[in-house]
Amino acid sequence: MTAAQAPDVAPPAPMSHRQILQAMSGLMAGMFVAILAGTVVSNALPTIITDLGASQSSYTWVVTAELLAMTATVPLWGKLSDLFDKKLLLQLSLALFVVGSLLAGFSHGVELLIFSRVVQGIGAGGLTALAQVVMAAIIPPRRLGKYAGVFGAVFAVGTVAGPLVGGVLVDTSWLGWRWCFFIGVPFALLAIVLLQRTLNLPVTRREVKIDFLGAFLIVAGVCALLIWVSLAGNQFDWASWQTAALTGGGLLLLAAAVVVEARTAEPVIPLDIFRNRTVTLTTVASLLVGVAMFGGTVFLSQYFQVSLGKSPTVAGLMSLPMILGLLVSSTVAGQLISRTGVWKRYLVAGAVTMTVGLGLLSTIGADTSFTLLSLYMAVLGVGVGLLMQNLVLAAQNDVPASELGAATSVLSFFRSMGGTIGTSVLGAILANRVASEMAKGMDAAGVPAGGGSGGGHAVVPDMSTLPEPVRAVVEHAYGVATADLFLIATPCALLALITVVFIKEKPLKTTSGMERLAEESGPAAAADADPAALRH
Repeated sequence: MTAAQAPDVAPPAPMSHRQILQAMSGLMAGMFVAILAGTVVSNALPTIITDLGASQSSYTWVVTAELLAMTATVPLWGKLSDLFDKKLLLQLSLALFVVGSLLAGFSHGVELLIFSRVVQGIGAGGLTALAQVVMAAIIPPRRLGKYAGVFGAVFAVGTVAGPLVGGVLVDTSWLGWRWCFFIGVPFALLAIVLLQRTLNLPVTRREVKIDFLGAFLIVAGVCALLIWVSLAGNQFDWASWQTAALTGGGLLLLAAAVVVEARTAEPVIPLDIFRNRTVTLTTVASLLVGVAMFGGTVFLSQYFQVSLGKSPTVAGLMSLPMILGLLVSSTVAGQLISRTGVWKRYLVAGAVTMTVGLGLLSTIGADTSFTLLSLYMAVLGVGVGLLMQNLVLAAQNDVPASELGAATSVLSFFRSMGGTIGTSVLGAILANRVASEMAKGMDAAGVPAGGGSGGGHAVVPDMSTLPEPVRAVVEHAYGVATADLFLIATPCALLALITVVFIKEKPLKTTSGMERLAEESGPAAAADADPAALRH
């Protein structure tokens, strides 16, 4: 194309506040679907497994299957977003989610249910990776903080509403547990329509060879390690031949993936992205945040129900202080970052606050008042709100626009991986500590062995069926064991604090990802781009 022809292809213009909000409507509907799907099913799973006549092992796989699929596919979705139409990929991930939800809702056997959860997980992986990639494409880093509150609000509503809606659906005879899966379908279809009408991104045609071998090796290696941390200590011992096979095989597959990724022209995860100090440090911090936050907080609902004797619905409401802390801190910090352009102080403050919150929660017991518990959870929520989203902002601000998808998905991947590791390892520790505390408590109370059936196992005991002496022992055991989990998670938060201290603060860019991509690509790429899409 000649210089005279170049002006005919208009560069992408900055989007107005109204245009950004319109584009975000579909994104937020999609994110709400993903969050709701994870939380609405949690209270229904015991009923689902009983209704399908499945085993405790199947219970584990219903939970693990979606997490495995989501975590393993996040890097693939991120890479695809750097190569293909982001809007189409988002709609595809939502469509997969719809298919998975319908299959789950119509399941009459646990095998189909587990398969449907895998399909749901692949779709959720796309939503997790692509929503933040698209946000970075349409909003400059300097303005991104202003919209963090919208993410926080969607997260809060989905997290709080999920368990409540799930409880109501299960308890309503003419609806039942199948509607826990069906309820997300209308929201997903709405999100697809909204994205089609409101999201307009430049479409650059690129002839690329997809690295299928690298993708397979990464997914297989990650799945092997995730299956190990999910099932070790439950289905088999930590020191066993299964552990050796899964860890050895997983590490070999990932080593092969590194070799393949280093040699291919279009790697799924560009290894040179880790030469960027900011990306490396934010990745390490995201992994530690995942271990500390998810590993510590995932067992809070069980603590509310078993140790404090609350119903599933009340347990869902009791997490509200943490969600509100997260929402307020992420919104306020986002506004201040957009106004001042200064962001590192919020990362450091978030890591400090999260460490303090976990430390405070390590002091809880069966007799902790809800007022004190609410304060501790609010402190933890404030820390997470200051830290989690701003780690992504720091990384997105410091990479070329062509690597936004890879950088964002790498952070999401390692945070999810950290959460899986934390949940599995701390879950095994919880089971062992509950068993030992119950053994001591039963002995002291003079209760025969086996009187507290189920207390130390993965299944939460039905407190209403236990005699009073046993009930008191179980409550104490779960209180002590849950506090220990937060004590173990605290050093991980401290390591995250040390990591973010070394992140170098850089000025936030004032142009969006699609504007930066046009600048980086130059006239040659502009000539290949779709002119109609670029004018939106």
